[in-house]
Amino acid sequence: MSYAAALEKLNAMAPELFSRPGQPRRKFSLEQVRTLLSAMGDPHRRFRSVLIAGTNGKGSTAATLASILTEAGLRTGLYTSPHLERINERVRIDHALIEDDDFGRHFFRLYGAAEELVRDAVLPQLPSFFECLTALAFLYFADRAVDIAVLEVGMGGRLDATNVVDPLLSIVTDISLDHMEWLGSTIPEITREKAGILRPNGTLITLPQHPEASQVLGEVAAELGVRAVSAAPYMPPPGVGGGQAYPVEALGTIVELASPLLGVHQHRNTALAVAAGVELRERHGFPITPEAMAAGVRGTSWPGRLERIAKGGLDWVLDVAHNPAGAWSLRAGLRDTLGGAEDRPWVLVFSCLRDKPVRELAQILFPLFKQVIFAPIHSLRATPMEDLMAAAGDSGTPAAAAGSVSEALELAREAAGETSPAAGVVVVSGSVYLVGEARQILMSCIEHKEKILS
Repeated sequence: MSYAAALEKLNAMAPELFSRPGQPRRKFSLEQVRTLLSAMGDPHRRFRSVLIAGTNGKGSTAATLASILTEAGLRTGLYTSPHLERINERVRIDHALIEDDDFGRHFFRLYGAAEELVRDAVLPQLPSFFECLTALAFLYFADRAVDIAVLEVGMGGRLDATNVVDPLLSIVTDISLDHMEWLGSTIPEITREKAGILRPNGTLITLPQHPEASQVLGEVAAELGVRAVSAAPYMPPPGVGGGQAYPVEALGTIVELASPLLGVHQHRNTALAVAAGVELRERHGFPITPEAMAAGVRGTSWPGRLERIAKGGLDWVLDVAHNPAGAWSLRAGLRDTLGGAEDRPWVLVFSCLRDKPVRELAQILFPLFKQVIFAPIHSLRATPMEDLMAAAGDSGTPAAAAGSVSEALELAREAAGETSPAAGVVVVSGSVYLVGEARQILMSCIEHKEKILS
């Protein structure tokens, strides 16, 4: 069956976090994932892995660690979510996205097995969208005999489909309030869900963070006999800005780290990836050298995270900040990377999902901007336009509603004064759906040298 047919099947599945009125929410079960994988020959047991959970930063950490491992000459799988532009982005080996033919072949192989399991009453229901993609990634990694796979947890940890593996390392990035309907309403509750990726006598890599999160992680680690490793030694000296190079001591020498990912918050994600690389070398014998570590950090690519694009005389900044912690990081990152541009007009293109605290996001971000342009996004969970406009009203920031993402970019371009000698900055943020579509439009305009967006 074809790639197009696979996408059609996947897109027909309702998102895991969406339920229509009157319908019960989907119940997640690792046993169902294990049953499906067992029917496929347990592909997740045929490669070694690192599992990464957290609220913010886990994708950047995963991308950086995978880049280090690839530079070390290891065949490295990388599984992340969500994607920006193409679903293939979620499944990679050595930076290369899974090919369409491989995607379609593996999808229908597992989908056919799942249908048979449901017919035989072995499974109560077909796997979800995310469960399908996770199983597909495991099949692909096993088929290509990867040396190691870096796996980003989708949501939470304890019941996430990725949590069926037996990881060499468990990494927990910064934890904050998000997905509270599913994970709990407090930092300790959410942390316990994410601590579900820890294994008895395993290894945890993390950094000091919110006191309540650090306390819960410590308690769970102690209960399981987990060895906790702090990535703090791999943080830069005080005063180092985002995007600047800095030295750390690792693998018995000084390694110069220079991540292309902007924002001082990325120092924490880089430190976690470096700490994991050290552990994999010293405890598990992976051939990671200081040179591979430096080159891997330097060669990390993770679009849509404080990503700057020059187009039409404007600075465009794309960032997938979608919760309050991410919004604060974006705010700090803009000041850090756009210092000196405060006298130029800043315009925000924004949208978010309805389970996000839109009024809190508005209070954090909107006052930085001359105007906010709201764009519709293609998701059943999108925040209604009237709620977005109300949030802008509460923040006191002028706002306008666009009929499409392309129109929103055009309005923002005009508001930022593209033809003015003091042309400004357009920031696109609030939802991965929005950033992905906007990036596709911008990159297409650059490629075809088009002067207008619409």
